Amino acid sequence: MTTIPTIPKELETERLVLRMPKPGDGAVVNAAIRASINELKSWMPFAQTVPTVEETEINTVEAHLNFLKKTVLRYLIFDKETGQFIGSTGFHNIDWEVPKLEIGYWLDTRASGRGYVTEAVQRLTQLALDGFCCKRVEIQCEVENTASRKVAEKAGFQLEGILRNDELSADGERITDTCIYAVVADRNSY
Repeated sequence: MTTIPTIPKELETERLVLRMPKPGDGAVVNAAIRASINELKSWMPFAQTVPTVEETEINTVEAHLNFLKKTVLRYLIFDKETGQFIGSTGFHNIDWEVPKLEIGYWLDTRASGRGYVTEAVQRLTQLALDGFCCKRVEIQCEVENTASRKVAEKAGFQLEGILRNDELSADGERITDTCIYAVVADRNSY
């Protein structure tokens, strides 16, 4: 039987606080989605239409429950100095048997260009490798998503390959190619 590690409900970096979603977070998350919908729409299936505050609150409560069940570990990103919500990140496609997982992320457009996502991804990668003893951490994104690719590269992930004709685009209108980036644990450590 696989032992699932203790999952911290909150993490800190130099400039950020990453914390588990809680009931009541829907309004601030919704405001960030609304402010960023034009940028998110290209890459995020959830951003094809502007959600209502109620829809975002439901999604946030579901994320809270998934966190408690340790099936998907979403963290909300807050600016440590101002306390303002600026984005979301976390672990999905978790396989506790190996163990391995994937990191995903999006950022409020108003906070972009400051390295926040890279900082959050580096902290999550450290947690995955050192805290969860993961053997593999992945980031997947569309080939055309240059901003996401830059985050992966700046965070120390290596491009392992490109899966051609792998996924539907966020809007479901075309077939896209997927970049697979990864960081792996030193094989000598297991």
